[in-house]
Amino acid sequence: MKKLWRIIVLAVLIIAGLGMFWMLPGERIKQAQQMKANGKYDYAIILGAKVNGEVPSLSLRYRLESAVEYATQFPHVQLVLAGGQGKDEDISEAEAMYRFLQQHGIAKERLVMEDQSTSTNENLQFSQNIIPEVAGVTIISSDYHLARARFLARQIGWESDVVAAKTPESIKAKVLIRERLALLKTWLFRR
Repeated sequence: MKKLWRIIVLAVLIIAGLGMFWMLPGERIKQAQQMKANGKYDYAIILGAKVNGEVPSLSLRYRLESAVEYATQFPHVQLVLAGGQGKDEDISEAEAMYRFLQQHGIAKERLVMEDQSTSTNENLQFSQNIIPEVAGVTIISSDYHLARARFLARQIGWESDVVAAKTPESIKAKVLIRERLALLKTWLFRR
């Protein structure tokens, strides 16, 4: 009987832990999306995503479309294009973003390239090294990604608001699980 009781208690703890794993980061992800940008910061950082050859992936395209809309609404904002080149990419994510934004009418004088980073943490740290000292920035990324990006921005001393790009339906389930794990890892290891 004691063995059965231990199994039941263990099962309840596991289920509760899984519930917390799902709910707590999920709430943070939702909250981060509410910090909508209003043009108060002079710089907006577009976080990179996969490039297929020289063409932005659907995720990156959605981020760029959101960036064009934001940049048009707030013409004083400069855009930092943050993303290096993956092994399977012909050009850096920053270069793909630069080309897209130029084709969509954003002046090259408003674009700042950061083409060495390979992670969200590096996107922000390397961007901080190339723009003037500022108290805060706008972060443009996929909706699911903003909680972790804002947390990492706080770690390097930046306040932030956000422009949330939609997530492609084809990857939504996968990235929501992956992002919850990444958010927990970021909270634990502070990077």
